[in-house]
Amino acid sequence: MNNFKSELQDRYYTEGFISNFLAIIIGIMTGLAFVAYDQVTFYFTNFFFSSPDNSLPTYIIFLPAAGGLCVGLISHKFMKKSRCGVAEVVEATALQGGKIQSKFAFYEVFLSMISICTGGSVGKEAPGILAGTGVGATVANRLKSPDHRFRILIACGASGGIAAAFHAPLAGVVFVVEVILGELQARTLIPVVLSSVFSTLVTDIIFGIQPIQVSYYGMENPFYEPTFYIIMGVLAGIVSSIFIKYTYLTQDSFEKIPIKPYLKPGLGGLVVGCIGYFYPQIFGIGYDVIKQSLNNELAMQMLLILLVLKIVAFAFTVGSGGSGGAIVPSLFVGSMLGGSFGNLVNYIFPLSTAPAGAYALVGMGAVFAGVVRAPLTAMLILFELTRDYSLILPLMLACVISNVISTHLHEESIYTELLRRRGHIIRAGTEINLMESLTVRDNMVGDVLVLNVKDTTADLLNLMQKSKHAGFPVLDNQGKLAGIVTLHDMRDKVEQGELEKPVTQIMTKGVATAYPDESLDIVLKRLAAHDVGRLPVVSRNDGITLIGIITRSDIVKSYDREIVNRMQKGEDDNLKPGGR
Repeated sequence: MNNFKSELQDRYYTEGFISNFLAIIIGIMTGLAFVAYDQVTFYFTNFFFSSPDNSLPTYIIFLPAAGGLCVGLISHKFMKKSRCGVAEVVEATALQGGKIQSKFAFYEVFLSMISICTGGSVGKEAPGILAGTGVGATVANRLKSPDHRFRILIACGASGGIAAAFHAPLAGVVFVVEVILGELQARTLIPVVLSSVFSTLVTDIIFGIQPIQVSYYGMENPFYEPTFYIIMGVLAGIVSSIFIKYTYLTQDSFEKIPIKPYLKPGLGGLVVGCIGYFYPQIFGIGYDVIKQSLNNELAMQMLLILLVLKIVAFAFTVGSGGSGGAIVPSLFVGSMLGGSFGNLVNYIFPLSTAPAGAYALVGMGAVFAGVVRAPLTAMLILFELTRDYSLILPLMLACVISNVISTHLHEESIYTELLRRRGHIIRAGTEINLMESLTVRDNMVGDVLVLNVKDTTADLLNLMQKSKHAGFPVLDNQGKLAGIVTLHDMRDKVEQGELEKPVTQIMTKGVATAYPDESLDIVLKRLAAHDVGRLPVVSRNDGITLIGIITRSDIVKSYDREIVNRMQKGEDDNLKPGGR
């Protein structure tokens, strides 16, 4: 009997069986989590924005600001700098074996709920992804899963989140392949498919959630009309790059505003409130407005206005520190672009073009493909929403062209741009540069010998002799970085007998610095550009609080050490079953 039980365990209790079983559990839990999230946001959005006479009260201007302030305070209190978005999920799967902290993923879901319910101009698909990855991470942590399974379970959660948000199980699978993992393997694909299927079953069959209902369209003239879709694909690529660039330009601008970080989402929300008071269509998710554009219910002037204002509102919501997804806003912008372009070609060629709604539909997919750099996911989402194959050819054409144009104008997607700023270049789910995967924080010297602005060259000489170091940061009376002084300064600027000369007269002011979250690749280039051997490491909050120092020799040692570690890891992997 024991032998029979052991044989059954060996045959069925395999890695594949475990991953597939857990994928089903994660899919069901993700579907339930998204249903709860959807119902709460629906209730509170109606509570805040519904009025008997359909007029907007004046307080609506300040509602997004109040929501932004809540987001800022909660993130400051509980999350500090550990915000968790889709970019962080991509980073975790590429660099950290899928390891994310589930509590931060769930915090972010809660923050996005606040943003959406109070009018923040964001989508609810990213919270769906984060709810799924939070579920996957919780299951993986509870079971103490190994790295390879942890990564698979995170991917299962992301797939289930997209599937639940759009009622699009195929798109959920492909999104994970294109954006999260960057690979397609049988051991990954099967559990991801199972999670997507069961998440969709929960949200659709049991609860009947249908995000967007659209009309059926086709091409009127297969000989001439593809040319118009090619032009629209080009326009979508341009708009997609503007969408990404303006979002991060807004974020950069908010980082420079000299107020407390937790107040900034409130300021961004105030801008959104002012825009939304006159054009309430930009508030929240915007599914109803998308439906209007698809059903040819919006004038061309309104379509163009909403196209611009949605980009601005989204950028101010997330750029100021708000929370929410970029996919639905990109679909919104795409529908406005496509609808306006469709109206134009309808006016010029009324007898040989499809209704403007058809162009709005294709525009949705094209801008999504350009913003997220996931053209196949874009095609599948639109196909699964419409269940109509007649527009698949122009949709494929526009999505591919938009992706090419947007990539040419701005190399990174809305997600990978954030990672690039941290020094990580992620392609196909993996880090493409070893130096870009190593951060300053993990390789700097934290215990720094420093000088004060009151010190003299005699103090500098004594410190050099005792420490054998050739350079030191100089701090002011408040303990903030004032400059840096090196042996080179001592040789060039101090004459014999000038030992009482203040270090402030020979130090370098306006010194180049490094931040703890930057990559060694970026810092090495900065060292070369300034022809220096060391950089003070300062806090991003003010740029003058010293937290460490990093030298060229530190970087070289770290690189050598990482090469050795990876070689050893590769040898260990080859010894494992299935290793190469």
